[in-house]
Amino acid sequence: MRVRIEVTTAATELPWKSVLAPGRSLAYDVLARVAPEAGRLFHGSGFGPHGMVPLGHGAPVFPKASRRRGAYAIGGRGWVEMGSPLFEVAAILQQGIKERELLDWGGAAFRILKVAMVEPPAFDTGTARLRTCTPVVMKGSGRDESGTRTTRQAWLLPADPEFPAYFQGNLRRKAETLGLDPDVSLSRITWVGAKRSFAVGQGLKPGAPIEVELTGSPRRCRRSGAGGWARPTRRGSAGSAGERAYRGGPGATQRGR
Repeated sequence: MRVRIEVTTAATELPWKSVLAPGRSLAYDVLARVAPEAGRLFHGSGFGPHGMVPLGHGAPVFPKASRRRGAYAIGGRGWVEMGSPLFEVAAILQQGIKERELLDWGGAAFRILKVAMVEPPAFDTGTARLRTCTPVVMKGSGRDESGTRTTRQAWLLPADPEFPAYFQGNLRRKAETLGLDPDVSLSRITWVGAKRSFAVGQGLKPGAPIEVELTGSPRRCRRSGAGGWARPTRRGSAGSAGERAYRGGPGATQRGR
């Protein structure tokens, strides 16, 4: 489930290091105030058998902001999206944000206008096309052709040979964590955006936004878009790139067929 926070600001820009990173702190601050036990669990051992952190967020979006050289443009009315594949967690985020008048996003003050839950499409045919609006950060094996590990910082881009298998594995682990049949599969990657590196707590991690076509049960497709893909939804990840906006989740646009 996605929570859309409609905001307005007089600020005109954010430094690139503050585009995504504040979302993680905001999510944990909300949990600390509304559901402290859940916050301690997610920050400590994580949730479920794979230690997933069922939280996701996207970058602030201000459609009418004028572009600015060397900075991320903001200004006027816009929105921020947060989400979770667990309805209970999404409801906690919604409740906690509703109790606030302002968000401090990297030093910029966002005045809150409205907070609402956004329902995902039905995906009745069992096919979903999801496009992320923030980069998906995926870590690979770091092994060369002989099978020898050469690095522990093997960040994958969508065109890398290992990417589809690791993406599929992430979908499977997420399904197991949520108690769903791992019957969703990556049919194809239909679009790849520009490579970006964002500050996500422990330095810069590279990734790229993508659009993917998934097949699976309608219920499983609905849960695939909420709360984040790849590294940010696993315990120990500093988290920000890889969340979706729907036409699929914070950061997923989502289309159903």
